[in-house]
Amino acid sequence: MAVRRAAALHRMLLVAAAAAASVAAGAKVPAMYVFGDSTADVGNNDYLPWSIARADFPHNGVDFPGGKPTGRFSNGLIGVDFIAIAMGFSRSPPAYLSLMANAANSSSEVTRSMTVAAAAAYTAGANFASGGSGLLDSTGSTISMTQQIEYFSDLKGQMSTRLSVDRVSALMSKSIFLISAGSNDAFDFFSQNRSPDSTAIQQFSEAMISTYDSHVKALYNLGAWKFAVINVAPIGCCPYLRSQNPTGECVEPLNQLAKSLNDGIRDLFNNLSSEMKGMKYSISSAYELLSSLIKNPHAAGLEEVKSACCGGGRFNAERGCIPSSSCCSDRSKYLFWDLLHPTQATYKFAGLVFYDGPAQFFSPISIKQLVEA
Repeated sequence: MAVRRAAALHRMLLVAAAAAASVAAGAKVPAMYVFGDSTADVGNNDYLPWSIARADFPHNGVDFPGGKPTGRFSNGLIGVDFIAIAMGFSRSPPAYLSLMANAANSSSEVTRSMTVAAAAAYTAGANFASGGSGLLDSTGSTISMTQQIEYFSDLKGQMSTRLSVDRVSALMSKSIFLISAGSNDAFDFFSQNRSPDSTAIQQFSEAMISTYDSHVKALYNLGAWKFAVINVAPIGCCPYLRSQNPTGECVEPLNQLAKSLNDGIRDLFNNLSSEMKGMKYSISSAYELLSSLIKNPHAAGLEEVKSACCGGGRFNAERGCIPSSSCCSDRSKYLFWDLLHPTQATYKFAGLVFYDGPAQFFSPISIKQLVEA
């Protein structure tokens, strides 16, 4: 029975991926705005000189066009790139801080700088995600979610000075606002509470969901109507956690914490969609997808699901991916790129499935249905 289910899942995922891969060119929404952590960062942290959460060095980017690191925590493109491609863009919109840096270099006038950035955001959007950040401001030391939203507010303000208020509102209402966050908060909580009791877990989950609620409402009040949410993956199964577990298996208490957060995220968006007029959402289940691929990696053409491709030590994950690290030769067969992050191959499969795959991997609608809503 288990074998038949795995085979059925394999066929279902392959059909979904093939269908999503045939998406016609041409952007289906005016713009895409991205918020979150290293699973969505396309280079913002490159502009944070104090941060050690960076991916602007080899072997990162070895499979990116041109073979150079871009600030993505991967060997190539990441999930938000493939979701953007499915919507008709060339890849994720550019990192917001890169827009600011490029504009500032072209003119010493702040107004001119913001005009250039606003023009870019008008045509394709912007990516505000920052590796190491979380939903809570206390998580990480990079660009907090609160700051990311403030950056977006600044961007919208500049757009509103050049375009009519109605035109900006119409643009925002049709654009996709993607959020991929929560894992770093869970990591931090778990590192400080190795054996948390049910009360501690409940209090943490409630604080997380309350903060998520505030962030979504802030974006909604700025004009966001369509939310594409990626929930918390089974982070207890990442190579680093396996390397710290004497058995080498997934750290289940951390996975249970992720499940608890995902239950809260599901209920939160269900409630918000009833409260906020015009608001629509799609929750992509990174938890369900990665769990499925760990059990049945061949569904995505993968073979190795425990060890990192790039790193060092046990499971190649006791050390991070740096230029002197051991790096696998066939990245397309690995689920994980480094001690925490997926490979381009995994991200591609996930992005296509989240966009228009089997219903078990999203709720209540797919990203494609959200785009068309």
